[in-house]
Amino acid sequence: MIDEHEPKDIPQHIGYIVDGNRRWAKKHGLPTYEGHLAGYNAIQDVAKATFDAGVPYMSAYIFSTENWKRSEEEVGKLMGLVLKMFTADLHIFVDNNIRVKVLGSREGVDEQILREIDHAEEVTQDNTAGTLGLCFNYGGQLEIADAVRAAATAGEDMSSITPSTLEHYLYAPDMPPVDVIVRSGGDQRISNFMLWRAAYSELVFLDNAWPDMTKEDVSSIIDTYSKRSRRFGK
Repeated sequence: MIDEHEPKDIPQHIGYIVDGNRRWAKKHGLPTYEGHLAGYNAIQDVAKATFDAGVPYMSAYIFSTENWKRSEEEVGKLMGLVLKMFTADLHIFVDNNIRVKVLGSREGVDEQILREIDHAEEVTQDNTAGTLGLCFNYGGQLEIADAVRAAATAGEDMSSITPSTLEHYLYAPDMPPVDVIVRSGGDQRISNFMLWRAAYSELVFLDNAWPDMTKEDVSSIIDTYSKRSRRFGK
């Protein structure tokens, strides 16, 4: 056990793969949408707990490029929740001094959602309690491909490009590497999440579904992280 009076090694960036919403709904005899709504609410609670614990950056995988393959009805309701986050519930981020950054491709996304994303990033850009990176229409491989295209468009010499050069062209390049990736829902894979920033990430897999996440889980994740020995190949 770690002495609670000893300073803990706090991660600079926790990345959450928010999995298990549909299974949570099925377990509770509820429609799929209710699982997504519960997961939506959990993002707010986990973000507050993460930032209150002293972690300056948090990312959450809320909609992948592969999620478009789901039913039209489910995708439509998910887009409604995304729009709600950046409109009716935007005040939550403002009130809690949270800066919002959205990572992902803009291709195929409704123009209204894109406008609200831009607005949310603008009105929260000076907030200082923590930075929440929302991975929306996101894929780790696509992010790297987009970064290469952006570097080429910017006139970089592709024959001598380096990792440090390419990282400047990632989505939200000020988001640092992920110190620990947490996946809820019982599965043990990273599903194309933060592939560039995950090069030396610690991995934590939880059995509980995302809607069941609590601030105690956040404390446990940080405790687990603080026990790990990170050698970065040394």
